[in-house]
Amino acid sequence: MTPVENPEIDTKREDAPGSLDVSIIIVNWKSTEYVKKCLESVYQFTKDLRFEVIVIDSASYDGCGEMLARDFSGVIFIQSSENLGFAKANNAAVQHAHADVFLFLNPDTELISPAINLLYDQVNQLPSVGAVGAKLLNADRTLQISCVQSIPTILNQTLDADLLRSVFPRAALWGMAALWAEPEKEAEVESISGACIMAKREAFEKAGRFSSDYFMYCEDTELCYKISASGYKIYYIPQAALIHYGGGSSQQSRGQFSNVMMRDSISRFFTKTRGRWYSTAYRALMMVSALCRLAIVVLSFPFQCVRGKLKCSQQAFAKWKAIFLWSLGAQTWIRQYK
Repeated sequence: MTPVENPEIDTKREDAPGSLDVSIIIVNWKSTEYVKKCLESVYQFTKDLRFEVIVIDSASYDGCGEMLARDFSGVIFIQSSENLGFAKANNAAVQHAHADVFLFLNPDTELISPAINLLYDQVNQLPSVGAVGAKLLNADRTLQISCVQSIPTILNQTLDADLLRSVFPRAALWGMAALWAEPEKEAEVESISGACIMAKREAFEKAGRFSSDYFMYCEDTELCYKISASGYKIYYIPQAALIHYGGGSSQQSRGQFSNVMMRDSISRFFTKTRGRWYSTAYRALMMVSALCRLAIVVLSFPFQCVRGKLKCSQQAFAKWKAIFLWSLGAQTWIRQYK
């Protein structure tokens, strides 16, 4: 293992960019067991590629460095003294990468096939390609529909509901039509999940890297948005499948952290790409949406009690209450992440 103590400093590379095929970058925050399982699968299924692995620990100090030194001595380990968040941590790790292709991989992913090889083949073959994404599966091997998405708009965010998605899965509103194409074939899409993004160095740099305006969520969406704006294309590669356990780190945060942080990040994305008025309109509509959903949850309490699903209603109530308070600016803790 090669330890690096100051990730913000651009150190001189021993090898020139392009001396390897792929630089695999993993951000750790209290996910050491996930990292270990992920790396075991990477080394098991990735053959005939010259690759390196860079793991950056975002000030969790959870023993990740010690585990890597013991079990994966070839990995480059970066210990950050502060919690940088997803975007800044990946940008810091890129400074130590040697390849002309980057794979940004969540620690809570696990390869079940030579997915990295398949992604690498396509990122070098598809026309005008800037980045490619894999098919993400849940632990039970069912499809994780979040692996392909549309660029956010007020309409698709306000109407975002599992019921509507299940009834109209191919609607352009969601940007998920590629998931249901037959036969499975690579397809151009608007956005791919940050759990697994393989990007060309030139496209990543031209897009300005990950935006550090986000602590968590939406940085992958904006990266895809900027890559497309730079003249490149985003592709979904269904042949490259891997498991994404999902929320391995965020589940350990406060109860409604993810729900509130996601809406706040989308609001920032709107401010940057469409203007403050659009972001303000989004916040107002989320307030109305949260109120409507709270009313539905309250009215359904008696029925859920009879069905023995009161806990689900309580969780839904807590979620939409948190989002409603955020829309009013009452979730003051979010300010520390701005």
